[in-house]
Amino acid sequence: MAAISFLGDLIQTISDRGRDLIGLTRTDLARTANPADLARLCEDLISRRGEASGVALARLILDRYAAFPLDERLAFLELVATEFGADHAAVDAAIAAYRAEPTRARLGLLHEAAEPRSQELIRRLNLARGGTLALVRMREDLFALRKRLKERGAAPETVDAAASLDSDFEHLFASWFNRGFLVLRPIDWSTPAHILEKIIRYEAVHEIADWDELRRRIEPTDRRCFAFFHPALLDEPLIFVEVALSNAIAPAIQPILADGREPVPARSATTAIFYSISNCQKGLAGVTFGNFLIKQVVEDLAREIPSLKTFVTLSPVPGFRTWLDRERGADAPQGLTREDVETLRLLDTEDWRGDKATCEAVRRAMLPAAAAYFLRAKNEKGRPLDPVARFHLGNGARLERMNFLGDTSKKGLKQSYGLMVNYLYDLSAIEKNHETYVNLGTVATSSAVSRELRSNLPPPRAVVLAEAG
Repeated sequence: MAAISFLGDLIQTISDRGRDLIGLTRTDLARTANPADLARLCEDLISRRGEASGVALARLILDRYAAFPLDERLAFLELVATEFGADHAAVDAAIAAYRAEPTRARLGLLHEAAEPRSQELIRRLNLARGGTLALVRMREDLFALRKRLKERGAAPETVDAAASLDSDFEHLFASWFNRGFLVLRPIDWSTPAHILEKIIRYEAVHEIADWDELRRRIEPTDRRCFAFFHPALLDEPLIFVEVALSNAIAPAIQPILADGREPVPARSATTAIFYSISNCQKGLAGVTFGNFLIKQVVEDLAREIPSLKTFVTLSPVPGFRTWLDRERGADAPQGLTREDVETLRLLDTEDWRGDKATCEAVRRAMLPAAAAYFLRAKNEKGRPLDPVARFHLGNGARLERMNFLGDTSKKGLKQSYGLMVNYLYDLSAIEKNHETYVNLGTVATSSAVSRELRSNLPPPRAVVLAEAG
């Protein structure tokens, strides 16, 4: 940490001296009054060769950008998207040169010519102290711009330019935030308060209401929390996972989060349950952290507590209710039998969970529907519809168990009628499961889940076509 702080101070010194070299002051920055002015400074930045002056100018640009109201920030990003593309004449010349003499050297020149100028702009902005975090926040604004362009029916070339700029960010972030730079740190009650505050704020699966609830999740001996950090974002977690140590696979979240529960002695626990994984930085969407995080935590926990033999998740099913309601209302449902459609009308009653017989009838119809959702309903790429399923199956996990009313919170009922699932991370089968999923689209699943699937559903191809259309 001391070395990183020293480096930051050094960059700041370079920036201060560089400001003198470029003849800009804070007053000059204040006169940069609109997005077009700021875009001209960006042109200046990518044309400069001096390191010190570039650091100073990058910092000034980022400071002014941060001071803009949202509309002006989006206008600036639209200018960058449309005006900082590749030089098409240079690309044509490089293509002609490569065709005339297809050498690796000329291929390199073609690659250089084809790179949008926006990528070089992003790299140079990153030279400033705090530049990485500022760029992550800038990409969050870019998401807002893309949404706005779509809503207002902007010209296709503008929409494409904004999408290309987003690809530039994602491409560079994937390099800057690769696994080699990430640091895994445990989060416990001794972690600095400003980081704990961010854990509360960023929790995306099961809301943390207050400090007392946070303490219940990280202080007991049978609870763990781990987060990935990056040297350029010292106090900003990138992603974190919450873990419950237990002696059995948990079928529901409420007992895990309950106040006053009896802790399990950590050294005798046999099962680690990953019950919440939260990405913290929206601007890093598309950059993979979760698979590295889970595998690293599994390795660390297995080393710390040799009695742990089972590693599972207790996961939400965010797309299930939407899919099930669509199936229930379809003229020709693809994942439900007619009998199950009739039974699931009970979901429309005010308190279907309050009557034991009604609840059991819903359970008998819902679990086969859930099996169809996971095993047969596909997106346009032929992968499971559920995003959480795609994440864990892509990591090599196995769909182990479906849990009826696993989450009876308001959020759980709204997104999945309370359904939760367990994904099993079997260390001996992770690589095989991953390969068959990636190459063949095969969903690794337990026999208990497979047995729930109705045998009299339409052919799987019909499901895929229905979703693709």
